[in-house]
Amino acid sequence: MTVLNVVRTEPDTKQLTICVILVVAVFGVQVAISSGGARRWSARRKATALLLQAVLTFAPIVWFGTNWGSMEGPLAASLLLTLPARYAWPSYGLLIAFIPVYNVLAGASIDLVLYFTIAGTLTGLVIYGLTRLTDLVHEVHATREELARMAVTQERLRFARDLHDLLGYSLSAVTLKGELVQRLIGTRPDKACEETASLLQVARQALADVRLVSSGYRDMSLSAEAESAESVLTAADVRAEVNVMCGRLHPVVDTVLATALREGVTNILRHSGVRVCSIKAETDGETVRLCLTNDQPHEKRDVLSARTGGSGLENLRSRFTSIGGGVSAGLQVDGQFHLEVWAPVRPPSDDGESLGFEPSGSERTAVA
Repeated sequence: MTVLNVVRTEPDTKQLTICVILVVAVFGVQVAISSGGARRWSARRKATALLLQAVLTFAPIVWFGTNWGSMEGPLAASLLLTLPARYAWPSYGLLIAFIPVYNVLAGASIDLVLYFTIAGTLTGLVIYGLTRLTDLVHEVHATREELARMAVTQERLRFARDLHDLLGYSLSAVTLKGELVQRLIGTRPDKACEETASLLQVARQALADVRLVSSGYRDMSLSAEAESAESVLTAADVRAEVNVMCGRLHPVVDTVLATALREGVTNILRHSGVRVCSIKAETDGETVRLCLTNDQPHEKRDVLSARTGGSGLENLRSRFTSIGGGVSAGLQVDGQFHLEVWAPVRPPSDDGESLGFEPSGSERTAVA
């Protein structure tokens, strides 16, 4: 429109060429300021670009007068894009106010004054809006890629955590039962056959666990894990005192408690010379508690406490924290090692009643 305004005055070739070059220069600087990298420019570089654009905006007025029209619009957009908000909008307002003041003083008609003012205002806002929209689109795409990377990382962590929690216990059980079969095969072959069948069952369960980890779905039962723990501890010549009194549990709570029991038994078998192990679980109001205690402390380098611990304890903390529970582990005053975990009867994200998970008064007690 500016070039057309100048053409209307029938300029010579030199004037028209200068006009076109200046218009292209103004918008060339504007394209640079509107580019995505401009937001990361230094303050000095931004000031230089603004100064250059200001010169290219106001200097041509000397030659073209009111025909230079509303070329202040791009500069107004640049002010909004480069200056802090507390300075940008007042500067934008002053620049837009300059347009009608100058054109009135230059003798332009009222319709041209209104046209130049409205055109300059809208040009600045449109360029600013399109630039910010482009920035936001790039941010959305970058955020989407980052979320995808985070999802992959979380899945890797889940896979590693589930493999540790599930297979550590199963492989320990296979080893213990294999050793038991080796001891019995010469003296009590019938008992060895029974333990072999139990070993195969544990191995099949380990295979099933691997498949569950791969599929991302896993649902465990505290009662079933208590029975399995009792069997494994017995195979390791450990007297197990199992007392589970929780009734029916929400599947999420049931799974994390079963995982805690499995991790606790795995550490007991790996890191201590335990002879008696106590497993107790009960519901206390709106909280379910599970406590494992053994009669001999873990080796010093392997003690899990509330301050230090391996990936197993960190996995448990992560699981229970996510549902509003907690974990406590360490040596008691009498020298026994304990692992205690607790969780709400209903996870925070579920109202319980809608899914029909009402804790019952039924109890399960098994003592070996």
